[in-house]
Amino acid sequence: MMDSRVKFRHLHTFLEVARQKSVVKAAELLHVSQPAVTKTIRELEEALGVAVFEREGRGIRITRYGEVFLRHAGAAITALRQGLDSVSQELSDAAPPVRVGALPTVSTRIMPRAMTLFLQEETGSRIKIVTGENAVLLEQLRVGDLDLVVGRLAAPEKMTGFSFEHLYSEQVVFTVRPGHPLLATGGSVFETLEQYPVLMPTRGSVIRPYVEQLLIANGVGRLPLQVETVSHAFGRAFTRSSDAVWIISQGVISDDLAEGLLSALPVDTSETKGPVGLTLKADIPPSAPQAMLMQTIRQAAEEIVPRG
Repeated sequence: MMDSRVKFRHLHTFLEVARQKSVVKAAELLHVSQPAVTKTIRELEEALGVAVFEREGRGIRITRYGEVFLRHAGAAITALRQGLDSVSQELSDAAPPVRVGALPTVSTRIMPRAMTLFLQEETGSRIKIVTGENAVLLEQLRVGDLDLVVGRLAAPEKMTGFSFEHLYSEQVVFTVRPGHPLLATGGSVFETLEQYPVLMPTRGSVIRPYVEQLLIANGVGRLPLQVETVSHAFGRAFTRSSDAVWIISQGVISDDLAEGLLSALPVDTSETKGPVGLTLKADIPPSAPQAMLMQTIRQAAEEIVPRG
């Protein structure tokens, strides 16, 4: 039986602290004082009988009990928002909104075609598309800020409470400007890679471990001129104007490669191939507009991504 002391403000505050991993940042976003956030969390912990956060250095981290509660709190907030959206729909005769998160590679390669197909259906739904790193998008999905994520399959421990539908597989490429010295060399790219600036995916990105394993397997232990970035605008501009080597998901620069604006180095990156697909909360069925968008994403992926 639900403890009557647990209110909406407890759930809302808990989710914001869990997302920000900071009481101070959560207080700023909730427009309340830091003591008010602390007091609300303490009230929640008293009602639950367990601690949901604990100190870690100068910050905080969620406890094992907090992780369990997070799955259900996120689902509760999502269900409440869907209820509010349904009432708004009845009042305004508009379809409920669809909030989708997409990796940058998906945003540039799949989503434009998917949105064209979706808008042709004239559902009347408002669409919100958020682009970011896989881990960030999954966290937003978990707490109810997104309805759907189109991205890479995360590690098993990160997929608890989610369902995943595979659409296609994608690997990284080592890309450079046309005329780059490495395109003319007859030896291994890895032998001289450390001589050039290398743009790497950030440590929090889902493809970073694949890239690191590939480099280690090929004898590259250190990159003295390494730059970590998630900015594709910077990566594209810097690579085209310098001797940098950009290690990036193929889908991000597929058009650049096709148009000859960038060139792929002869590196076997098949070991970095990973599944890309649709991730949803396993316990919440999609609305009709969400299901329609999922179908257009499937169709766009089938049209755009080469088979094999």
